[in-house]
Amino acid sequence: MTNYELFRIFVPAMEYTLNCNGRLLSLDTPQVMGILNATPDSFYAASRQQTEGQIAARAHQIVEEGGTIIDVGACSTRPDSEPASEAEEMERLRMALSVVRRELPDAIISVDTYRPDVARMAVEEYGADIINDVGGPVNCKLSMVNGPRNATLSPREWSMVHGQFDMFRMVSRLGVPYIYMSRQATMREVLLDCAKAVDRLRSMGQKDIILDPGFGFGKTLEQNYAVMLELERMQMLHLPLLVGVSRKSMIHKFLRISQDEALNGTVVLNTIALTKGADILRVHDVYEAVEAVRIYAKLSNSKIE
Repeated sequence: MTNYELFRIFVPAMEYTLNCNGRLLSLDTPQVMGILNATPDSFYAASRQQTEGQIAARAHQIVEEGGTIIDVGACSTRPDSEPASEAEEMERLRMALSVVRRELPDAIISVDTYRPDVARMAVEEYGADIINDVGGPVNCKLSMVNGPRNATLSPREWSMVHGQFDMFRMVSRLGVPYIYMSRQATMREVLLDCAKAVDRLRSMGQKDIILDPGFGFGKTLEQNYAVMLELERMQMLHLPLLVGVSRKSMIHKFLRISQDEALNGTVVLNTIALTKGADILRVHDVYEAVEAVRIYAKLSNSKIE
């Protein structure tokens, strides 16, 4: 049996349209997701918005520059960061989401969290449309959760495996689109990880699933570029693909520049990702990403409004 046939067993085909609380978001043309960080310690300092005024301004900027999804995060996932407590993350999110909903009541909001109760709060209290989960298992297999504890896993890794399944159950109950990110190191591992995750999610009744290969998570610089090189292989899973490379270390460390100087490299990689099948670009710099999408869409004869 080929890998392609194996993936088809795990993953049924689905249409590239997301049901966002009753509103359909078509991915016929790639969409741009703008990052709104309600944190004091996100890896890119210029992206941090903490006051109500800053959050409102950033939300309006994302929409005015052509972004169709606002991705709100309140717990930094930068390397070696100390994560905020669940209570602190909820407090930050409540403030940020109330501002975004007040300023832009019709905006499609994604919430960046790996905590099931935070996801529940965001959806039930503020009508969040999408859950963007970056808490995928670290170098461990989803099947381990069904067997005895593996002695090679740290307590944190074991906790993340079980936390992932708590999130699977939560989003399936909430009925919102779910972004699953893989922290695996190679494309083969990413594909197998995603196929198993999707199989489990489908068994729980989850409908809309978006896959994220996890650039910058669980991968060396070289592995990030190797995954990008093979990104088109994600298409065999027949699910929408999100790519988030914005100003990450795979750009600024490779080019030996600062994060502030990494916009050009970001646009280059976003454009490459579009040619390899990306349906959603998650970015700090919305205007530039929207231009990349428009040019790509022109070349691929997609409809441009």
